[in-house]
Amino acid sequence: MDLSLHYWNFSTPSDPARIANTLSTAAKLAEQVGFAELTVMDHYFQMEEAGTADEPMVEAYTTLGYVAGVTERMRLAVLVTGVMSRYPGLLAKIVTTLDVLSGGRAQLGIGASWYEREQLGLGVPLVPVRERFERLEETLQICLQMWSDNNGPYNGEHYQLAETLCVPAPLSRPRPPILIGGAGERKTLLLVARYADACNLFASSPEDVAHKLDVLRSHCETERRDYDAIRKTALYMGAVLDDPGAFLADAERYAALGITQLSVMPDREPVEYVQRLADLLPRLSEL
Repeated sequence: MDLSLHYWNFSTPSDPARIANTLSTAAKLAEQVGFAELTVMDHYFQMEEAGTADEPMVEAYTTLGYVAGVTERMRLAVLVTGVMSRYPGLLAKIVTTLDVLSGGRAQLGIGASWYEREQLGLGVPLVPVRERFERLEETLQICLQMWSDNNGPYNGEHYQLAETLCVPAPLSRPRPPILIGGAGERKTLLLVARYADACNLFASSPEDVAHKLDVLRSHCETERRDYDAIRKTALYMGAVLDDPGAFLADAERYAALGITQLSVMPDREPVEYVQRLADLLPRLSEL
């Protein structure tokens, strides 16, 4: 079982002048103790479910570029990129840039946008859910084409590109892995089966995750896709350090279902959080 550090809160410490140093220290320590990945959210306002909209929040890909400069091995990704936030051709170039400058460590994490206050506040087009998923599928197709030998046009319902030139190409081979986040059974998990190298579910309970994986397996059968070729990851919802024993027991149950990576979210000062989690990593690696 791998562990991913989902760095979602920039309010601790409260001084904005300390955000960069805290992030770099936590990232370097996470890599040193054995975290496989570091992710950030694609938000510009803090989620109201987690705090208040006016809490500090920094742009995701700029942040990952900074982290790339202070680390050497960890995979870097956005969990997950909101499909409405960037034109697909530019998104492919952004992820490619991260991959090249990080030495081949980028992953495209993507999903349907959802934070209406943020989109309305910043002037991002707010479209119906059905259209968001249509745009998500076209974005996946565009990224795959830009990371292929096909530099020709792309003509979709929502996006038209005259040429899909992407130079330099990503260092990752055959391309940066694609992770689709979300648990929607009819649309999201179908897109996972159709396009993704990995999925990310909410680790709400082993029973719920088992059901979602059964749905994914069914979509893979329909799409004639190898279910085992898709890496299964989950975002752990509990407070890990409040009861490490319970976390390890949960991790074992998720591992038995085929989850190979859990993302954990700091609920206190990030450097302290990583330091205290270091002792759990050897036990997770045995799962």
